[in-house]
Parts: sequence; C-alpha cells; structure tokens
Amino acid sequence: MSNDAIGGATKPLNSVTHLEAAGRGRGLSTLLRITRMNLRHPWQVAFAIGSTLVAVILQLLIPQLLGRAIDQSQTAIGGGVTGAEAEGALWISALLLLAVSALRGLFTMVQNYFAEAVGHHVAYELRLACYEKIQRLSFSFHDQVHSGDLITIGMLDLEGVRMYFSTALVRALLLTMLIGMGAYMLISTDPVLGLLALSFVPFVGWRSSVTQLRLRATWLDLQERFSVLSRVMEENLGGIRVVRAFAAQTYEMLKFDRASKNALDLAHELADIHAPNTSAMTLSYFFAMGLVLWIGGNKLIAGEITVGKLATFLTFMTILQMPVRQIGLIVNAFARASTCGSRLFGLLDQDITIRDAPDARPLKISEGTLRFDNVSFAYPSTENRAIVKNINFEARRGETIAIVGPPGSGKSTMAHLIPRFYDVTGGAITFDGQDIRKVTLATLRKAVAVVQQDAFLFTTTIENNVAYGDPWAKEQRIERASESAQLHNYILGLPAGYETVVGERGISLSGGQRQRLTIARTMMLRPSVVVFDDSTAAIDAATEQRIRAAIRRFAKERVTIIIAHRLSSLMHADQILFIDNGEIVERGTHEELLVKRERYKALYDLQMRSE
Repeated sequence: MSNDAIGGATKPLNSVTHLEAAGRGRGLSTLLRITRMNLRHPWQVAFAIGSTLVAVILQLLIPQLLGRAIDQSQTAIGGGVTGAEAEGALWISALLLLAVSALRGLFTMVQNYFAEAVGHHVAYELRLACYEKIQRLSFSFHDQVHSGDLITIGMLDLEGVRMYFSTALVRALLLTMLIGMGAYMLISTDPVLGLLALSFVPFVGWRSSVTQLRLRATWLDLQERFSVLSRVMEENLGGIRVVRAFAAQTYEMLKFDRASKNALDLAHELADIHAPNTSAMTLSYFFAMGLVLWIGGNKLIAGEITVGKLATFLTFMTILQMPVRQIGLIVNAFARASTCGSRLFGLLDQDITIRDAPDARPLKISEGTLRFDNVSFAYPSTENRAIVKNINFEARRGETIAIVGPPGSGKSTMAHLIPRFYDVTGGAITFDGQDIRKVTLATLRKAVAVVQQDAFLFTTTIENNVAYGDPWAKEQRIERASESAQLHNYILGLPAGYETVVGERGISLSGGQRQRLTIARTMMLRPSVVVFDDSTAAIDAATEQRIRAAIRRFAKERVTIIIAHRLSSLMHADQILFIDNGEIVERGTHEELLVKRERYKALYDLQMRSE
C-alpha cells in the first residue's frame, strides 16, 4: 500500500528525535485524518452509527416505560382499576420493558461489533502501509532511527489509532445523542427537573477539556519512554550471547529496570490525572441526582408530578451514570489517538530520499561497463566531511576490481553507492553510459548484488535462505551455488539437509558458514555487478582459496568488486585501488603496486610477516 492510500503528504523527517517530536502540534489534523480513514469503510460505519442511534432511542424508552409501570402500580393501589386490569397492564409494561431492553442489548452488540470492525480494518491498512513504508525508506533513515522505535510505532501507536473509532468516536456520539435526546424529553416534561438532571454536563465538559490537554502531552511522553524500553529489550535480545559471555545480566537488569521504572512513573502520572478528574465528574453527577431527588420530592409532595415521572428522571440519570464514568475513557482515547496518530503519520509521511526519478527508465545492459566518474559522497550527518572524494575508475565485464585500505577509509561506502543505497553527492556512477540515478531502482538492484560483511540470515530453511533472491529457483541451481560457496558438503551432513531451519539471525551456524551461505545466495543469481564487501573475513584461508577459485569462474561474465583487508583475497584482481581518507592514493595490479614500494607494499609486508 502506498503512502497515498493513507491520505498523507510527504515531509522530510530523518531522525529519531524528529519522530518523537512529530506527536506535537498536529492534534486536530491528526484526528481528522484518522476519521477520514474510518469513513473509507462506509458500510461498517453506517451500521455502527445506525445501531448506536437505535440503541440510544431504545435506552431512552426504558425510563419512560418504567415510569409508566410505576404510575400503573400507584393507580392499582389507589383502587382506580380492578386487580385483573392492573395486573394485565403491568404484564404488558413488563414485557415491553423486557423486549426494549433485549433489543437495546442486541443493537449495542451490533454497534460494538461494527465499531471494532472499522478499527481493525483501519489497523490492517495502517499495518501494511507502515511495513511497506519501512521497506522503501532509504538507508539514511534507518541509519538514524532505532528499530525499537519503529516497533513501538507499529504496535503501540497503531493500537491507539485502532481504538479511536470504537472507544472515542462512537462512544462520544452515543453520549451526545443520549444527553441531547434525553434533555429534550426531560425538559419538555419538566423544565426545572430536566435542567437539574443535566446540570453536571457543563462541569464534565470543562473538566474533560482540561484533562484532554494534559493527557495528550503525557501520552506522548509515555510513548517515548516505551520506545526506550523497546530499544533496551531489543538490544539485550540481539546481544544475549555477549551479555552471557561477559556475565552482564545484573547490569542489563538494572538498565531495563531504570527504563521500566521511568515508564511506570509516567503511568502513575497518567493515573493521577485520570482518576481525580473522573471522580470529580462522577461526583458532579451524584450531586445533580441529589438535587433532582430533593426538588422532585417536593414537587411530588405538592402533587405537581407523579411518582412515575420522578422515577423517569432518576432512571434516566442512572442510565447516564455509566456513560459519565466513561467520559474520562473517551477523553483518554481522543488524547491517545491524537498522540499515537501523530507519531504514526510522522513515519508514514517520511520522505523517501532514494527513489526513481520521474523519467527513470529500465537499465539496459550491453557491454557491462561500470564507471565511477569523479564520485564524492558525504552522509547527511557529516555534510561538511566527505567520506568518498573524487573517485575515478572503470571496470569492464570480466574484470575484477579490488579495493583495499585502512578501516574507515570509505571502502564499504563505495560499495553501497553502486546499488544506490545512497546517492552520490558529487560526480556520477554510470553503467554502460547510463547514470544510475536515471534508471529504475528495481532493474539496477537486479543487476547489482552486494555480499555484505554482516551475514544476515532469516529464520527459515537453508534452502530458502540460499534462494532468497529467487524463491522459485530449481534445486540444482541452489546446490550449485552452495557448492561454489564450499557449503554443499556441510549441508548434506545435516540430518535435514537443505530443509534444516536456521535459527534467529543464523545463530545455529558459525560465522564462516553464515558468510558462505550469503555468498551462495548471491552466486545463485545472475547479476551484472557483484560486490564482495569483506565477505570472507570469517572464513579460513584454505576454504577461502576454494571459494575464490569459484568466484573467478563466476566473475568471467560480470564486473566483480572485492573489498577485503586480507591481501591474499584480492591479489588476483585486474586492478587494485588503495583507498585512504576517501581517496585513491595508489592503483595498479598486485605486481605493479609491489614495485612501487609504497603503502600497498608496506601492508603486504606486514601481512606476510604476520603469516
């Protein structure tokens, strides 16, 4: 689902701080936006509102029927009618009261069902929209936003938006109709008692407004603290082996306890705001009921009203008791939906910095030549300091380019620029003369495969992990790729073979096995450019040599770029680029660079001496 489907404009928002601040200053517009989303389900909304209207009418009939039954009893006691007639009238009133109560319960059930249905439909759409947006957001966004924040938004904030229709809108509508229609009926019966019965409404409205403002700000702070709690838990679970290895359970418990206590303290603050205001609103209700009993009792003694009429007023107020108690819940729901919706839409309105140009065309591959033309790049957070500066080189089909240099020199950044994980800030990268910024991302990333140093595996079978880039690949292709990555024999030795399920993040495999599996995943595809970003660092030297031999065969029909720290991994390259501080300081073949006796030669001597 695209962002257009949820009716939002695109705005730049590139850090977790901005995500947290997005909840402020957008209250009314956020609620209107959520309301429009609910109205996209007209049948369910119509059934929910229609059932609410019928339920209110039936609920207002109950005091009338009860008052009528009491007056009939009074008449029978006074001897105005025969016993049989009085009993018959009471039976009719009782049956009517029972039927109306049953119908009210039925329509209330229908109202609750369809109100919840609307909320769940909206939540389903938002869940897909959030997940789809996260899939498309640029690497620069994910560099700055913690995944725990995204999980909090996709679960807690989304739940706050889901409950808006049923908990806030429908209940507010029910209460408004109940008070509005009831006020007309009561005031038209007796203006004084009617006004007294409704005298608590202005006070409740005032307290509700004050409470909403305080609750909204507090809910935002609470959601932020839940985000911190999610981050602490996620990092602990992701690094549980490190925690155990360093016996840091006590420290982690203290860290989690601090984050949890911060959330608990604010939850207490919420309760401190919510409980006194709800109690004050309920007290005003009982005070109004006391006034009705006092004034109504005097009117009854004076013969101005009947017992049934007084009972009607009191019953109506009793019916109002539960909705009045729920005003705090309604206000809370509005405040929570406003806050949660602001954060949620803050994510959905994110600007996607890496996207297809308006005139983007599919990448057309002919000669298979990759070219860096005076390429420079700086991350958004380091705009004043370029990570890559004035890089120039050309690689033709069948050629292997090796990139070596000290840590932090910009090697991996160069690899990430080729598939447009980031856009260059200077110069251009072209493929067969086509600027990669002017071709579609889908065709570009199909042509470029990056084997990253961090070997991420999914919790599924080995076969599915290898075939991730082409789920419909035949078994022979999967096995050939695994054999090239020196993994096939190991897999055959497993009890379930290729059907063996890999644990979360591949923790059931060694580091070298995980890297070999990701290499197999790439070699199964047919990319025009393949980048190995230090992807054999965890593999022993003998196995690496066999993999390199397979890669050389694999490289004959494509451009191959190898980034490595071990020079033995790249000595066979057609051209070696030595990068330092983001610039090419040396280039040539292995033999040429050794003759120069500069930085490459110094690194070679150091590694050979160590070996």
